[in-house]
Amino acid sequence: MLSKNTVKYINSLKTNKFRNKYNKFIAEGPKIVGELLRSQFDVESVYAVGQYKSITDKTEITEISEQELKRISSLKTPNQVLAVVNIPDTKTDSDSLKNELVLVLDDINDPGNLGTIIRSADWFGVRHIVCSNNTVDVYNPKVIQATMGSFIRVKTIYTDLNKFFTNLSFTPPVFGALLKGKNIFKMKLPPEGFIIIGNESKGISGNLKQFITHPVMIPSFAQIESAESLNASVATSIILAEFRRQQF
Repeated sequence: MLSKNTVKYINSLKTNKFRNKYNKFIAEGPKIVGELLRSQFDVESVYAVGQYKSITDKTEITEISEQELKRISSLKTPNQVLAVVNIPDTKTDSDSLKNELVLVLDDINDPGNLGTIIRSADWFGVRHIVCSNNTVDVYNPKVIQATMGSFIRVKTIYTDLNKFFTNLSFTPPVFGALLKGKNIFKMKLPPEGFIIIGNESKGISGNLKQFITHPVMIPSFAQIESAESLNASVATSIILAEFRRQQF
């Protein structure tokens, strides 16, 4: 049986304040927890209902009831298992990003968008995402869930983007998704560089536009001019797909 203190502790990790305090996050569901247990992530504890079958013996599993799982889950429909995981060190020397295709996220606020972007990055072989400090926390339970485990393979770094670009020791091509950019389908794209994706409603911050060497846009084929702009995660997927398509 879970103690009140354990329930309180696990539930506190649903907020950024306590994730930072304890340096831990929660992940749920057989797929994500299974991948974590097979990965280099340090899993502190696992809580699961009776029917959950573990694929590892390196972490002790605490069996709980479905009612107890509901008390600690962040899901509307709890899914068999929940893990408490230590947040890894994400410090990265910018020089290690040289000759890579890197996503840069400027104040992405929606957890679903960030999770989907990470999932797309994983699919298209992008190993690093650099986020502004105001981008939603990658360890937010909604982000973790939306990644479907891709956060394990894609390293997400948070930093001051203005300082990040100013202090780069090399000069990569920097692509920025802008409404008045060049049609991305008519461009010759390199296998490496930085791709800046802006905030869902405001776009790319004015102070970051100075670093963009190649403004790009996805042309619209809508029949009316008032058609909504693309969702940030959808736009990211299209841009990454075009970069990778040109490498075949």
